Amino acid sequence: MGKYRNLIFYVATIAIFSCLMYYFIVEGQTLEAGQNIVVKTSTGSTWENFVESFKTNLHHPLALLLAQIVTIILVARLFGWFCMKIKQPTVIGEMIAGIVLGPSLLGMYFPEFSTFLFPKESLGNLQFLSQIGLILFMYIVGMELDLSVLRKKAHDAVVISHASIIIPFALGIGLSYFIYKEFAPDGIQFTSFALFIAIAMSITAFPVLARIVQERNLQKTKLGTIVITCAAADDITAWCILAAVIAIVKAGSFASSIYVIIMAIGYVFLMIKIVRPFLKRIGDLQAGKNTINKPMVAIFFLTLILSAYVTEVIGIHALFGAFMAGAIMPENAKFRTMFIDKVEDVALVLLLPLFFVFTGLRTQIGLLNDGHLWMIAGFIILTAVIGKFAGSALAAKFLGINWKESLTIGALMNTRGLMELIVLNIGYDLGVLSPEIFAMMVIMALFTTFMTGPALDFINYVFKSKKDEDETQDDNDPKYRVLLSFDNPESGSTLLKLAHDFTNKMNGNKSITAMNIAPVDEMHAYEIDEYESEQFKNVIETSHELQLEVTTLFKASTDIENELTHITNKGNYDLLLIMLGKSMYEGSLLGRLLGFTTKIINPEKLLNTVKGKGNIFNNSPFDDFTLQILDKTNIPVGVLVEKDFKSAERVFVPIFNLSDFYLLEYAKRLINNNNSQIIILDAGGQIRSNIEVKELIRSIEQVAPNHITLYNEKKIEKEFLDSQDLMLISSKSWKSLIDTKSLWLSDIPSTLIISNP
Repeated sequence: MGKYRNLIFYVATIAIFSCLMYYFIVEGQTLEAGQNIVVKTSTGSTWENFVESFKTNLHHPLALLLAQIVTIILVARLFGWFCMKIKQPTVIGEMIAGIVLGPSLLGMYFPEFSTFLFPKESLGNLQFLSQIGLILFMYIVGMELDLSVLRKKAHDAVVISHASIIIPFALGIGLSYFIYKEFAPDGIQFTSFALFIAIAMSITAFPVLARIVQERNLQKTKLGTIVITCAAADDITAWCILAAVIAIVKAGSFASSIYVIIMAIGYVFLMIKIVRPFLKRIGDLQAGKNTINKPMVAIFFLTLILSAYVTEVIGIHALFGAFMAGAIMPENAKFRTMFIDKVEDVALVLLLPLFFVFTGLRTQIGLLNDGHLWMIAGFIILTAVIGKFAGSALAAKFLGINWKESLTIGALMNTRGLMELIVLNIGYDLGVLSPEIFAMMVIMALFTTFMTGPALDFINYVFKSKKDEDETQDDNDPKYRVLLSFDNPESGSTLLKLAHDFTNKMNGNKSITAMNIAPVDEMHAYEIDEYESEQFKNVIETSHELQLEVTTLFKASTDIENELTHITNKGNYDLLLIMLGKSMYEGSLLGRLLGFTTKIINPEKLLNTVKGKGNIFNNSPFDDFTLQILDKTNIPVGVLVEKDFKSAERVFVPIFNLSDFYLLEYAKRLINNNNSQIIILDAGGQIRSNIEVKELIRSIEQVAPNHITLYNEKKIEKEFLDSQDLMLISSKSWKSLIDTKSLWLSDIPSTLIISNP
């Protein structure tokens, strides 16, 4: 009876309360008398009523906003992923996505769909959400400024930064003189128009610049420190100037804006002298903790919102307040990192793409419908590049920096990115910029951001040093060069032990490099040193235990797979060691865009299928990351399937066919360098019938007797497999074992799959 107790209680409860509800509904209907109840009657069929209701729901403001968000995120991620693949900042793809979804493309070729998805009455909701995204983004930008570095390097940085502002600012005002009559909106004073054109010419995208510096591994160099500091000083100065410009434009003249500027100065003084010490005391309570409690999060968000509110009310825009709130956050790097992690996913992934599309909806490239207008656009781009690029480079050269680094600083400072779009949208909202000039300036922002990567590559090519040539010559030395690439400290230590087993007795004739490539989008400029130290901690400790000299290589990248294959192929290595793992970009095209892990369609294979080179379905035993490495590297790759690997003292080498015989060379290395015991299984019956292979095994036996054993048994006992440390197998045979679901896979402690290119 006890086991039916819960069931009886459940049925009784449902029955009793259902009857109670029925009673009240029946009795309640008697109360309708005299209430003038209007009963809705349907005129059409049930299906027609459903269709009409469905259409109404589609146009509901909330449903429409959600549809817009889904479309925007998908398209932004698609173009961002494509730009990442061509070595461009993802922000360029997101900017292009905005233009594609606007009247310049979608509205021109699919006007009905554009009107349905982005009706004019819905743009207000989109704008407000995008503004929230911008406020959070500017908060992050403020937090990412390392003011301690700015103070240490202030002298050189301020000179270069202010030169990179004043020169393009002056050129922008000069440009305004020539285009004012043709492009300024009616009723806008020359001063207002010129100031906005000038500030748009002077801005630098600090977040984009910081990502490029990280990706190109410049953050630890003197050049990287200078350019980050310059960009930070540029950001602070430019936003202060922009606040003054907004005040002047709203007031109509400098004299009329004097009260706004005085209030803005008072606001900055209050934030630095009162709010900042208060936040520091709160931040000190967080020292040493790995989490931030909700009351503390509430305090900092309230500071952000109040700061943005005050600057909006004063008249210098809410974004300046958000930037200021981020800049005065406690300077503890760990604390800032934790807080940024709480904010940036929502801000950068969900809300910020809405701003790009809202900008795209305003950008009407179709207005530039004749050669004259495109000439003006080209002239604007030329003025922007000369002012920012040349101004920064010449100032750096004047300070005694060599030409290569001066030009590199100029190329990086010329990056405008998202910050430019923010300035342009403010100008458009204030009515200072016409649709034509707005479109031209958006194109300029795209062009100057896009040119940064190629410009840096060109500068490096032109100034290729003798040191680089010497390094290239060193690549041809006779050393056996092993590169191991790892994604966490434990795997780095394990791979180093394996590399040691292959090279232990080679003394000076070996070179081992341990490499870690970090995802640049998940890191902030001031946490790189700590991140790198943590990643290499185990590797360095293991190298000391093994008395092994190891070169460490750390790099941040937006495309880990391609970066790894590029370094591998360029470095002239003899063997690459990696762990079998899962890529964050694994799976379908949708998975690559959103970070999902599906195992249905591989996008690389999708492209190959279109070209007639492969099958769309991925039935490989390797994860997608490993597949990319195997496909693109031109050296042997060892993929370790690790099961508590310690040392390769007992190694099992199954030979299935003639193509597996290259494994014997690696077995020979393990014998020579690690005194490994090698057991070769003639799984395919190929060795007995091949004289060359027999001779090779015999030659190994002569050099190292009792270190190699040949097995001809078809059936391998579990006890035998359990006693082995490592199975050495070819990639083709590994696939065969996967396909046949061989028990070997579970019985061997660890497996090294070697692919021979």
